[in-house]
Amino acid sequence: MALSPDGRFAGILVASSGGRVQLAVMDLASMTPKAVSGFSDADIGEFHWVNNDRLVFSMTDRQVATGDIRYYPGLFAVNRDGSNMRTLVDRSPYAQFTTGTAITSKVLPGDTYFADIDRANTSDDVFVTEAVRSNVFDLKALNLLRLNTKTGRTTEFERPGNSVDWIIDQTGTPRVTMTFEDGRNAVYYRDPANDSWRKIAEFDAFNGEGFKPYSFGPDGTFYVLARNGKDTEALYRYDLVKNAMDSEPMVATAGYDFRGALVMDGNKKKVIGVNYETDASASLWFDDSVKKIQKSVDDLLPGTINRLSFGRNSQTTNVLVHAFSDVQPGMYLIYDTATNKLTLVGRAQPGVDPKKMALSDMIHYKARDGLDIPAYLSLPPGKDKKNLPMVVLVHGGPWLRGSSWNWDAQVQFLASRGYVVLQPEFRGSTGFGFKHYSAGWKQWGLAMQDDIADGAQWAISQGIADPKRICIAGASYGGYASLMGLANNPELFRCGVEWVGVTDINLMFKSSWENDASAEWQRYGMPILVGDETSDAAQLKATSPVNIAERIRQPLLMAYGGSDRRVPIRHGESFRDAVMPHNPDVEWIDYPEEGHGWALVKNRVDFWTRVESFLEKNIGKGAPSR
Repeated sequence: MALSPDGRFAGILVASSGGRVQLAVMDLASMTPKAVSGFSDADIGEFHWVNNDRLVFSMTDRQVATGDIRYYPGLFAVNRDGSNMRTLVDRSPYAQFTTGTAITSKVLPGDTYFADIDRANTSDDVFVTEAVRSNVFDLKALNLLRLNTKTGRTTEFERPGNSVDWIIDQTGTPRVTMTFEDGRNAVYYRDPANDSWRKIAEFDAFNGEGFKPYSFGPDGTFYVLARNGKDTEALYRYDLVKNAMDSEPMVATAGYDFRGALVMDGNKKKVIGVNYETDASASLWFDDSVKKIQKSVDDLLPGTINRLSFGRNSQTTNVLVHAFSDVQPGMYLIYDTATNKLTLVGRAQPGVDPKKMALSDMIHYKARDGLDIPAYLSLPPGKDKKNLPMVVLVHGGPWLRGSSWNWDAQVQFLASRGYVVLQPEFRGSTGFGFKHYSAGWKQWGLAMQDDIADGAQWAISQGIADPKRICIAGASYGGYASLMGLANNPELFRCGVEWVGVTDINLMFKSSWENDASAEWQRYGMPILVGDETSDAAQLKATSPVNIAERIRQPLLMAYGGSDRRVPIRHGESFRDAVMPHNPDVEWIDYPEEGHGWALVKNRVDFWTRVESFLEKNIGKGAPSR
């Protein structure tokens, strides 16, 4: 759900009786919804309010897998009453042109995507980015265009280099852009004094230098994310005239990099708060009236995190509440500040009973070299919390934060079958400071792997996990780590489940025709974060599972998508052929139409049913001890 700028209406994505996702608009005065757009052969992907009367949306198809996708998302506009619908971006890769007697307008090509809105109340415009690609189809730059949602007319903006990010200011002007060339980022400011681009900063793109342009506030203040000599990133104000950020941050989250969003009030023309995440999501309000609203909502909903959102130029007493927790999938409610009344509009996953879900908490343990490792621990429902079978669930990336404190379908599936679930934020994970992140550089299969094993040992030492019934599992990098865990720690991990996992690090250096890694990433990023293909050749070979397959003798479940370009199925096939001569207990699954994960419900059900049987056989109640 999302409120209209004036707060009188809410846009909602809802499933029709036929299962297709439609766009509806609810009049909050009467709480009556009306479908404004829907299709029998496609789903609405995402939507945005342009102004009080008009919305834009993209399309997708939830009933096909990656290998069967034939269309781009496109972009479409419609009035909130369902009238005046217009195609703005084609779903095919080719532009269609329509010429009239008075105007010439065009439908933009499919490789064009929504970027931002124009925050002027009466504007019918949005901003879109048009991909500029190299001769091997790598993304090279993003052209920015202003697009009128009623006429389809566009205005393209000059870029000072290979722009990869654009920041629109409060007047609807592209004011800051960041470029990426030869492994370096540069930040440019469009100076209103002469309406030309001026470079204000340049730094290495991968070593944590510099800052990241973040947003403009409604009063024109420019905000950036930066470490500014500290370990964790924080939110700073940046003076574009002096080319300097404040010495002290506006918001810093101790022990965590700032990740969140500004909450803006267009009427007051100021930032009224920020949403952020530490061990769980929270909000910091600068406005006393909003603090009172938050307290009132929290008193009515004491068991959930309650994220408030407002129309950006609200004229009503309506507040949208997104309520969620580790056991409660998202609920959407409308809170009326005048009556203190909370009205439930709808739930995600309405069939889930929170009382039957597993509780999750962030814990910390020490790695063998003393580094602090955060992790989420989820215990299955029930009174018995000791000496349980455990799944160590390793996140992909690996350069991201793997987990958050919310309802997680995979975690709850495993916990509901009686397994403890441990999700380590091993070194190299982001969100926990630069030291934690950089400690993972060139540590695939080495210290990163030790962190995961140390987490399993911690759970054993706490009496939580049965040392004879631990399985390691994960997808993508998590699949890689699952294989390396079986090879490095056979005494610890009784079995492994890996899907779409990397098995040969050197394949990641192949051309983008072989995978979707860009040439720039392969040339500048991977040598720093993973290893240099030449100088680190011995290490990359020794830490590639395909080269040590004979060491893996435990039961193993493997699954790959035949249309995966992130980790092509060649990774799985080559490892399967290398491990099976030494290991009779390997189960292989391939889904030819799937990509980097399972899009189709039938395949998710098939895969997790197989996982359930595999775990029950190897670490479940009936599994033999060793």
